Amino acid sequence: MSANEDVAKEATFGSLPVLRSERVWNFTDFTWVNVGLAIATWAFLVGGSTAALVGFQKGLAAMVIGNAIGVAVMLLGSVVSSQRYGVEQYTLLRSVFGFGGVAVLVFTVVLFTEMGWSALLGVMFGRATTQVSNQVFGTDIGPNALPVTILALLALAIAWIVLAKGPLTMRFLNRIVSPGLALLTVGMIVLVLTKTSWNDLLAAKPLNPFPSEGLNFALAVEFNLGVGLSWWPVMGSLARLTDRPRSALWPGFIGLFGATIVAQVVGMAAALTLGDPDPTVWMVPLGGKWLGMLALLFIAFANLTSLTSIVYSTCLALRQAGGELLARFRWEWLTGGFFLLPAIISFWPNLLYDRFLVFVTWSGAFLAAICGTVIADYFVVRRQRLDLRGLYAHRAASPYHFTGGFNLSGLISTALGAVAYVVLYNPQTLDTLPAFNWLTASVPAVVVAAVAHIVLSRALNRRHLAPAVAGAVPVTTHKES
Repeated sequence: MSANEDVAKEATFGSLPVLRSERVWNFTDFTWVNVGLAIATWAFLVGGSTAALVGFQKGLAAMVIGNAIGVAVMLLGSVVSSQRYGVEQYTLLRSVFGFGGVAVLVFTVVLFTEMGWSALLGVMFGRATTQVSNQVFGTDIGPNALPVTILALLALAIAWIVLAKGPLTMRFLNRIVSPGLALLTVGMIVLVLTKTSWNDLLAAKPLNPFPSEGLNFALAVEFNLGVGLSWWPVMGSLARLTDRPRSALWPGFIGLFGATIVAQVVGMAAALTLGDPDPTVWMVPLGGKWLGMLALLFIAFANLTSLTSIVYSTCLALRQAGGELLARFRWEWLTGGFFLLPAIISFWPNLLYDRFLVFVTWSGAFLAAICGTVIADYFVVRRQRLDLRGLYAHRAASPYHFTGGFNLSGLISTALGAVAYVVLYNPQTLDTLPAFNWLTASVPAVVVAAVAHIVLSRALNRRHLAPAVAGAVPVTTHKES
């Protein structure tokens, strides 16, 4: 392998800046990547979970408000900087949290969040496929039976094979699956509207609401905020592979907001009219035996597009956060190791699946705070100017070494944002303060973390801000090489 091939491979599977010639996704490619991410079985499950709290009109409003805010915050906190510098987001985060601080976040919040999502997607694949078996072969496989686990493990194995081939294989998979998913979703909308009158849909009651209507709507908005924010761990590392800024930002919003809303509306409408939030249950009653089975089978495999994108970005984060230890691991072994915990979780299919809302909102508590800190650091504290060489410098030689490798300002600010979230809304106990009904918990978490980081940065890190204050021009040679 030539030196150029070595560098290109490290840029794709490691943390080196990506050259313009190595950016394999254009506007259309990245749009399909995001559509493939957005339209998977879990998107329909989000709609069904929203239907548990509110009816159709309020549910639609909650989805639009929650996803619009959540996706916008997430894109500002990940995509903009990664695309500009061609660097995966966890390397860029060294300027926010320090080298050690990034490792703390990656091996706690990011690792367990993305392992949870991977396990969910695997179980959804298993449940969808067993439903097809029940219809075609007359089997009676329950939602938590052993065949579901076996098929979930198969999904993880297939995703591992695709991941080992890299972004070009992921692009090929998305170009096939994503357009089909878009057509399938439109077809489901037509089926819902032909089988249920508009008046019946508007009159349908939520499946399992709380006594307070105001609380139900606030919870629905917060849940969808968490869904929008949940893309943060993966988007920056994917966006660095796009050829220009407009190819990163707008496809992200088109796919993760637009396509997500469409899929969630289908899930919500089906859940309200058929009485079950689980898409693997209502697809056959909605589409009939053969069309329903085709939809289930197609969406089961579509979960693979989400799986590959999630694990690609997370393993890049693990590689750079793990330092020399994980850098020695071949990409195939690193990604295979990531799948171990999702594979174990798959033996208890209902562990996260039946606690979907709690899982998403707990994730949102930390991701909202992280996004607030990152946005404040990049746009306000550093004014979009980063020392690219400093991101890769060794320990004290880097301006981002801070205090022993930890930026106390970033870590404290993120902790304060997460505390603000839990004070307003505790996802475990569902305890809320009255202000939650008007402010949600994610928005205050973002604001608290951002303000705290601006203040603490000026107090604790004045000497580390010198390049930005002095007006240094960001290093962009990686784009011009």
